[in-house]
Amino acid sequence: MKSLWDEKEAKQFTDDLGLRVYTSRLLGRDKTLVLHGGGNTSVKITEQNILGEQEELLYVKGSGWDLETIDRLGFSPVRMEHLLKLARLESLSDPQMVNELKTHMTLSSAPTPSVEAILHAILPYKYVDHTHANAVVTITNTENGEERIREIYGDRVVIIPYVMPGFDLARECEKIFAEQGSDQTIGVVLMNHGIFSFGEDARQSYDRMIDLVSQAEQYLESHGAWELSSPEADSSGSPLYKELARLRNELSKASGFPMVLQTKQNAQTLGFANHKNIDVISQQGPATPDHVIRTKRIPMLGRDVGGYIKEYKAYFEQHSPNAKEETAILDPVPRVILDSEYGLCTVGRSAKDAAIVCDIYEHTIEIILRATALGGFKALPAQDIFDVEYWDLEQAKLRSGGNPPVFSGEVALVTGAASGIGKVCVDSLLARGAAVIGLDISSEIEGMVDRQDYLGIVCDVTSEQAIRDAIEKGVRAFGGVDILILNAGIFPAGCRIENMDLANWQKTMQVNLDANLLLMRELYLLLKLAPHGGRVVVIGSKNVPAPGPGAGAYSASKAALNQLMRVAALEWGKDNIRINELHPNAVFDTAIWTDEVLQSRADSYGLSVDEYKKRNVMGVEITSHDVAELAAEMCGPLFAKTTAAQVPVDGGNERVI
Repeated sequence: MKSLWDEKEAKQFTDDLGLRVYTSRLLGRDKTLVLHGGGNTSVKITEQNILGEQEELLYVKGSGWDLETIDRLGFSPVRMEHLLKLARLESLSDPQMVNELKTHMTLSSAPTPSVEAILHAILPYKYVDHTHANAVVTITNTENGEERIREIYGDRVVIIPYVMPGFDLARECEKIFAEQGSDQTIGVVLMNHGIFSFGEDARQSYDRMIDLVSQAEQYLESHGAWELSSPEADSSGSPLYKELARLRNELSKASGFPMVLQTKQNAQTLGFANHKNIDVISQQGPATPDHVIRTKRIPMLGRDVGGYIKEYKAYFEQHSPNAKEETAILDPVPRVILDSEYGLCTVGRSAKDAAIVCDIYEHTIEIILRATALGGFKALPAQDIFDVEYWDLEQAKLRSGGNPPVFSGEVALVTGAASGIGKVCVDSLLARGAAVIGLDISSEIEGMVDRQDYLGIVCDVTSEQAIRDAIEKGVRAFGGVDILILNAGIFPAGCRIENMDLANWQKTMQVNLDANLLLMRELYLLLKLAPHGGRVVVIGSKNVPAPGPGAGAYSASKAALNQLMRVAALEWGKDNIRINELHPNAVFDTAIWTDEVLQSRADSYGLSVDEYKKRNVMGVEITSHDVAELAAEMCGPLFAKTTAAQVPVDGGNERVI
């Protein structure tokens, strides 16, 4: 393991807390040490309070912060004197402990301190680092893991048998550390959990972590358990978007709300899913209780999920002392599904959640395979895993989570999404919690939004194969399509009918009409499988009810699309798919309306540009945001019983009225 310490970077941090921030970020950069908010760091600092008194504080990582991006505000200052008194109590429930931590901070705006704050306090060192290093966790998850840890480290570390994080762990650690700690001790290994290092300055503590983890990696390498090989596997395969959509539908029905399903199909995931002992090694439990993930191996995608859910509910009722009270928050859906043909599928309430599970499980695969090569993977007993999953602190988080965004767990597909109305539709849908697939012929679509819940795909919507490929890619990323915004279109140069070029006519029809038919046809099954019902919004035009001279091709294509929408509403209503249309007019903040064109048009009417923009009954300007917000709202609960509606977004047009 390589140290990331950089003297030039370190000099930017001049005080103890600043250096704590710096080395925390170094740890967070390495995903083999910590993942997605895992790990904890702290520093003990003496400060003067408002009364002029000197008091020692523990600055410990606050809940919800990620080590990779943490700053000074991510550390919670807790009074050391009180923490040490708490450590001497005979017992303390976790909710009581959290209350004591929060009420003895010196900064009310600080985040809730880590549940391991007392453990950090009782370790007699200024800086303390805690990670879930893959190499260490691998070794502790073997039959004789403790013996191996002693062989690697000798008296350089104190070994703590597994205890669930919280007060009991702190008490056990204090007791064993007092008995076994010495001048040679530079760390603590928590079996099946992780590793601590400590020191009198930030660099010493960080360097010790790197040194200890490097020793574990070298041990694995020397025992032939480091290099992993995956069999050659064909990760292309046949299209699977319909099967994935069916699986997502079943998972969503079981959970009671829409779920995002992410598929990772590569040599590693396929090799693991096809491991000769996969039924055993995948079902023993997680690598560390911090990463509790329910896993189901399904030989054929989509089969036996219902059976798994029944088994899990029965297990829950058998093992939980408060099953009746807790059934309301029970979510029996597996978060990881292993398939022999399609590799790894991960499930979450949002695209971010599914991506986090994917990251964690890819690391878990490495840990399981290395532990297997070392002599056999052995996770904690099932009851310990169950206790962590239904830990009262975790359940309190679920209960206090608030209402999710309106489109949480749902997936939207927007065409013509790189600019104008389509681009703002993407923003409006993301803001409401949807994962969004954006299609556009422009390459700008790919990097338009840097988020885990957005996927931009370059796609010529006039190509049947390009549409199928885009749907396949989008469904592999998110699991289905619930919402479709048909926005892509072209407005050809003005031309009277007697001068109409057939090629321009056909191109207009191809983009504005045929492409939308292809999308509707290919996405019908996915919309039918949408957990809350499919929704389609067509971006039409004022030219449907009020065409203008010189716009024959455009007006005819939009009118035909309007008629297609009405037929679809008749045919798809029984499938719980609703489809509506917006007719915008004079939306001037799109690419076709340059400053020069606007000025020219305004001059032709003898108006200023501002007057020209507001040339409607209400005297208001129409923007892409106005259209996009209404398009998003039409996919929400307010329009749940509306289909085949045609709504103008034009400020009132006399010809339409």
